[in-house]
Amino acid sequence: VLPIYCPFKCYRSIVINPVVKWSRTRKRYERQGIMAEPEAIQQAEKECLADAELRETRRWREQLKRTELDQEYVAEFASEVRRLSPNCPTSEEVKIAQHACRKYSGRVGRSAAAKDFDPQIITLAVQAHIRHVYTNYDDLLMKCWERVDARALVREQVEKVLNRWQTKGVQGSDEKGEKRGQPLTGC
Repeated sequence: VLPIYCPFKCYRSIVINPVVKWSRTRKRYERQGIMAEPEAIQQAEKECLADAELRETRRWREQLKRTELDQEYVAEFASEVRRLSPNCPTSEEVKIAQHACRKYSGRVGRSAAAKDFDPQIITLAVQAHIRHVYTNYDDLLMKCWERVDARALVREQVEKVLNRWQTKGVQGSDEKGEKRGQPLTGC
């Protein structure tokens, strides 16, 4: 018996042969599958069906564990946002963390540097939040502005809010008057 990994558990078969085919374009043999005795394949199918419920339960537990770990990561990210921006309005750090750390989003909160809680990456997430919530950046994009030009226009507003949030010892305002639609300065 050849020591070949078989996903169908047909290792009990007397004959296990890899099936290969010559690829003219790649000029090499490529594996197409495994040839095994029909009894071994049927036995493997029975075993797969027998432990399907166990595998589903295991998969469900792993999903819960990943969700719990993700919630812990978002909470830690939020506490780092609060540490770096102590004057950030109440509960804004949670919104920033949830948005920046959304799975499969490609946002900075999912990068390797963010998982190490790099202050620069966390600051980028805070800047993005300020840009979208506290300026008219989204309105500019909706008016077909180029992303680079819209960011350049609101950069000063973003820096002003960011500096206020990061200044230690100064109590931040509630900043409700600075939400979207009411820019900090006339643009």
